[in-house]
Amino acid sequence: MFAVLRTGGKQYKVQAGDVLRVEKLDAAAGDRIQFNDILMVGGDSVTVGSPLVAGAAVQAEVIDQIKADKVISYHKRRRKHSSQRTRGHRQKLTLVRVTDILATGAEASGVAAATGTAAARRAAHESKE
Repeated sequence: MFAVLRTGGKQYKVQAGDVLRVEKLDAAAGDRIQFNDILMVGGDSVTVGSPLVAGAAVQAEVIDQIKADKVISYHKRRRKHSSQRTRGHRQKLTLVRVTDILATGAEASGVAAATGTAAARRAAHESKE
């Protein structure tokens, strides 16, 4: 059985046991999380959502919070301006292992939904008011 899930603005085709590097999620190592934005579930029969498959979910276990390789950005202005700038960036990622794919019954599973850090910051800010 496979599923296509959406997180961090990207789509991933996953099966049970796959290890993914996704945009940073608000979860600690060892936590169980659940992705609820499922675009397609396949196996014996394929279910395509419009846009999402109702009641479907992918459960995963957080392995670690990591950083990606460094990306160097270099800008040089030639001739009269003669300036240059070098910047490095390491994207923060979450390493997760897919444990289970649920075609139905995601609401009753009791596993916390996977939220990105931006969504977590917004929720925390709105709960203060």
